[in-house]
Amino acid sequence: MTRLVLVRHGHASGGWDDDLDPGLDDVGRAEAEAMAERVAVLGPLPILVSPRRRCRETAAPLERRWSTTATVDAAVDEIPSPPGVPMQERTSWLHTAMAGTWADLEPEYSGWRDAVVARMLAIETDAVIVSHFVAINAAIGAATGSDQIVIAAVGNCSQTVMDVVDGRLVLVEQGFEAPDTLVR
Repeated sequence: MTRLVLVRHGHASGGWDDDLDPGLDDVGRAEAEAMAERVAVLGPLPILVSPRRRCRETAAPLERRWSTTATVDAAVDEIPSPPGVPMQERTSWLHTAMAGTWADLEPEYSGWRDAVVARMLAIETDAVIVSHFVAINAAIGAATGSDQIVIAAVGNCSQTVMDVVDGRLVLVEQGFEAPDTLVR
């Protein structure tokens, strides 16, 4: 059995409609430090991190505590926006998508979801994965058998715990929810 701790990145300095790759703002940096304090007792463990700045910056305090370097892995990146959607319309697309199911979207999005889950299933040792709201929800959906895109309003720097058992994800503990969480 492999235990995975899925951490949603801290509060970003920008959103989907104004910055393709924002880092963390002051709130996000404080969230990342607090998360590292909570998670540090579990390791050191390998850390996989999305290539996005906000994820890499969220992982940094944990890397320092464990004297390790996270592995950047595009397989745990955020959901891609559709090609050709103007920057200022990306958030609107995302909010519409998140209100539905994977079956409502084009097939490439189910493929993206399946690739995220497959990557998690391929991890053979306990690990921390610093990723994104929709990617973590994809894992929760795989574990619970739900086709909803959003199952939990996982807050910034929440930790969702999954076990990999017999080739499937098992939800052990859902990260704290923040109903007012911004996916912007």
